[in-house]
Amino acid sequence: MSEPAVSVIIPAYNEAAYLPRYLPTVLASLRHWEAASSQAGEIIVVDNASTDPTADIAASFGARVLTERARGIGHVRNTGARAARGRKLFFTDADVALPLEAVTASVAAMDAGAVGGAIPPLYTPHRLGARLLCAYWDHYRARHGGAQGVAQFCTAQAFRAVGGYRADYFMSEDVEFFARLSALGQQTDGPAVILDELRVRPSTRRYDQWSSLRMLWWQNPVTARLALTSRRFWRHWYTTTVR
Repeated sequence: MSEPAVSVIIPAYNEAAYLPRYLPTVLASLRHWEAASSQAGEIIVVDNASTDPTADIAASFGARVLTERARGIGHVRNTGARAARGRKLFFTDADVALPLEAVTASVAAMDAGAVGGAIPPLYTPHRLGARLLCAYWDHYRARHGGAQGVAQFCTAQAFRAVGGYRADYFMSEDVEFFARLSALGQQTDGPAVILDELRVRPSTRRYDQWSSLRMLWWQNPVTARLALTSRRFWRHWYTTTVR
């Protein structure tokens, strides 16, 4: 088989309950692109010291599984990128459903000259307060040009040029990475694009299980900038899958 042209990288910690639901959407999106392009891709799941069968389940779907013991989302994404064989990288989370066109549209954007980009999320929590909070964040990101790591992509060359994700950040590493990717695009005339015509659908486990007060404290622009290199401050992001 030919070397993969696209590598999809998924960090995963104790995601055995979610991978069977969400990983098939990633596979379908990648296969859709493969069929149209006659090229090959790969899916890399980086198991971040899980204590459940995350690795076995990922392997059962045909993913290439790596193990990274050091906890930290930026570090884990970088581990997957270093092992990736594709010239184009697509980062998503283990609890995110991709639309069928996600990989195809991302590759097309990079083939057209973009250094990378992102696909915005569409959260659909049950509670009204959570829906309003998600709507606020959509507005905030659109106004400030940011992008979450639930679906980011870039060329391998661009990833190396910006130095990857901040491995010392325990939160907001995706926003910081996208800011540097956008700056690189401005320098090289290859933009970092946001594919607004598409949406990925993350799980709503956080919004459905957290109290409104907890959501407001941990999900606002001020808190999201606090103590980003402190493992203790953001420890709840790493001790449970509800984050």
